[in-house]
Amino acid sequence: MLLTAAESDAVNAEVARAEARTGVEIVAVVTLRSNHYPQIPWKAFALGAALAGVAIVVQEFLRPDWPAGRAALFDAVTILGTGAAAALTTVIVPAFARLFLRRLRREFEVRRCAELLFHRHRVHATRRRTGVLLLVSLFERRIEVVADDAFAGRVSAEEWRAAIDRMVPRIAAEGAAAALTEGIRAIAALLEQKGFAAASADANELPDRPREERGS
Repeated sequence: MLLTAAESDAVNAEVARAEARTGVEIVAVVTLRSNHYPQIPWKAFALGAALAGVAIVVQEFLRPDWPAGRAALFDAVTILGTGAAAALTTVIVPAFARLFLRRLRREFEVRRCAELLFHRHRVHATRRRTGVLLLVSLFERRIEVVADDAFAGRVSAEEWRAAIDRMVPRIAAEGAAAALTEGIRAIAALLEQKGFAAASADANELPDRPREERGS
């Protein structure tokens, strides 16, 4: 579970309030990660092995009297062991794994994931094309928003980004639920400024409860 029952209830209530004010459909999603990044452990292995190799060169310079056979075995075990330990650490410690993920790759993968989820959860299928998907990707510590056609020409990409950027610090400090709540409020305020308002005939077309994904 990425959200507790209480957190899910809180986000559900925030979505309902935002939709009642703006007349849009908001789908909140939390994902563990936007990609499995299989290359990260290998990058860590290579770095660990390289650092171990440097350390061995220094050690052998300082201890030239070691027997050759013993030194070769020590060198092999040290290099492979250090590389393996670094690779394993990327699996156990997300903060260490993020060191091997470039910013542009992180942004691309989270955006791609958000666009896939936009269609998977049928956010594109609202009657007035007023669906908005709000994604929190925990591993990348990044937020993404995908909005349907009704917002084109009325809300710019920069305005969407400015509204959700305030969520990012909350992911690490307070968790996904706090980030989502802050983001939903910011989006509702932005859309009200842009003239979006609920009408009496509006129906709730998509469930308000947040979705959870384990990752692509």
